[in-house]
Amino acid sequence: MRFGLDRLLEDAALRAQLAGRRIALLAHPASVTRTLEHSLDALARLPELKLTAAFGPQHGLRGDKQDNMVESPDFVDPRHGIPVFSLYGEVRRPTPAMMDSFDVLLVDLQDLGCRIYTFITTLRYVLEAAAQHGKAVWVLDRPNPAGRPVEGLSLRAGWESFVGAGPMPMRHGMTMGELARWFVATLGLDVDCRVVPMQGWLPDSLPGFGWPLGERSWVNPSPNAPNLSMARCYAGTVMLEGTTLSEGRGTTRPLELFGAPDIDAGRVLAEMRAIAPAWLAGCVLRECWFEPTFHKHAGRLCAGVQIHVEDPTHYDHGAFRPWRLQALAFRAIRCLYGDYPLWRDFAYEYEHDRLAIDLINGGPEFRQWVDDLTAEPGALDALARADEREWAALREPYLLY
Repeated sequence: MRFGLDRLLEDAALRAQLAGRRIALLAHPASVTRTLEHSLDALARLPELKLTAAFGPQHGLRGDKQDNMVESPDFVDPRHGIPVFSLYGEVRRPTPAMMDSFDVLLVDLQDLGCRIYTFITTLRYVLEAAAQHGKAVWVLDRPNPAGRPVEGLSLRAGWESFVGAGPMPMRHGMTMGELARWFVATLGLDVDCRVVPMQGWLPDSLPGFGWPLGERSWVNPSPNAPNLSMARCYAGTVMLEGTTLSEGRGTTRPLELFGAPDIDAGRVLAEMRAIAPAWLAGCVLRECWFEPTFHKHAGRLCAGVQIHVEDPTHYDHGAFRPWRLQALAFRAIRCLYGDYPLWRDFAYEYEHDRLAIDLINGGPEFRQWVDDLTAEPGALDALARADEREWAALREPYLLY
């Protein structure tokens, strides 16, 4: 298969439409060709393209920030001598001066298929800025490694944030190019937006169900996104960022496991199976121990659970529901430990007045269900199913594959 970047690099007729125009690139470490050359370097080798600027989202253009929520500065690229503007530093939206540096912005970002992943919000912000300043945007499309399944509550009105770009469920099942089309239509943007689609993407097919296993190397789109397993789990495990539980940052398997020094993981697993066993389908859960080297519970031994979704003999792509699985873990801890200080109250992604777990879920309903031990699993399931059905219908006109 060929990604949007591959097609642009190979198709002289496509590139001819950029002749004479100043080009900027929005990219990150996973913005690479099949031979693993960074897209900025690959595009800079083409004499007919005039690269005048680049932009880096959260974690930077080439990957300079390891931990979460650490800002990046602007700089001049030492190889190509062009300004690199940070969209996760002093600003999250491009300034008028930044927009003056180009005519066409190429967006080459590898997403993980989860609403909270900030590259989606950055895509929205640059589209809005392009509409305001009369610039063009070309999205060089890449796979959604989590595939087409949809899961979770949709973001509620008034809960938009840097981790909530619009009213979609946690696991949206779209590519960046498809999301760009949806943003343009639903926001009513008057912008010259073009998607360079992939060729040969088969999101419902073995072995990768969205990611071309055996064809393309995995490059971390952010430092704690090290593999396909993490991408599959992320729509659930990302919620751990809003809790006092470790999500495995500071280990070699971040966002595939959870735990804490003061829980009994075996009891938590047993309680999860007792409450809603159907929510654990499609994967294998393994009790484990881990010691984070940084971040939450650094240097302390944690009892935890790892979610295994890599073995095709036990991974069921259609049945696996990471958002419900993680919800069940929170409910099990609440049932076992009563007033356990589960929800982490801290400044999260530039928000200071609302709980992180509510920002992550796009409203308070998820947290309220976890904390209300009289609420049955079916109550949360019914809310989510309604949102999932609605989103599946709403996204249909914007799908390209």
